[in-house]
Amino acid sequence: MVLAAGLGTRMQPFNQQMPKPLVKVAGKALIDYALDRLAEQKVERVVVNVHHLADLIERHLAARTQPPIVISDERRELLGTAGGVIKALPLLGSDPFFHVNSDTIWIDGVKPNLSLLAEGFDPVRMDALLLVAPTTASIGYDGRGDFAMTPDGRLTRRAEREIVPFVYAGAAILTPAFLANPPPAPCSMSPLFDRCAAAGRLFGLRLEGLWMHVGTPAAIKAAERALLAGAV
Repeated sequence: MVLAAGLGTRMQPFNQQMPKPLVKVAGKALIDYALDRLAEQKVERVVVNVHHLADLIERHLAARTQPPIVISDERRELLGTAGGVIKALPLLGSDPFFHVNSDTIWIDGVKPNLSLLAEGFDPVRMDALLLVAPTTASIGYDGRGDFAMTPDGRLTRRAEREIVPFVYAGAAILTPAFLANPPPAPCSMSPLFDRCAAAGRLFGLRLEGLWMHVGTPAAIKAAERALLAGAV
């Protein structure tokens, strides 16, 4: 699943005339970076949720042939990052699935990070495996981080005034069990991450390469410089 239903309020002045997933970075729409990564993995179907300026996103996606795309329509109500996925579960099926934000870009290392996620996922131990990036070596991110990680890969959430070494890089493998018994919509992923971490079933995989969070106009230029330097 690719999340494309957010309002993109920090992406002004774009967000009133263009949904954030269609903002171009180095001549390519943000959402196409995510979709191209999934196409490289030969994903058989991608569910994309839409809300803000949904018609524009659907028109853009109609021009793609790979991967096959199904729309989850949230025009009537914004459901939040978790609520949107829960609504789409009938389209996603009962198996673990890739979950990718449409505003995340990364430069892979030797092996694609989505391949590493798929290889590292263990449904016996995990309800979620998150791709995480170093807080100090990422583009477009200046926060305190999201998680600490134990040697066996388990993630623990950052306390209120704590600084932790890893930030969620916007890509994961999730199971339907991760989304069971959610709070009422609209709801975010945050309480589900907390619950999964408390159960010891939230794991992380350190991104190989360079991660870029493109959430503001200023971050676009920084990402373009990084992509040019990385020749991607």
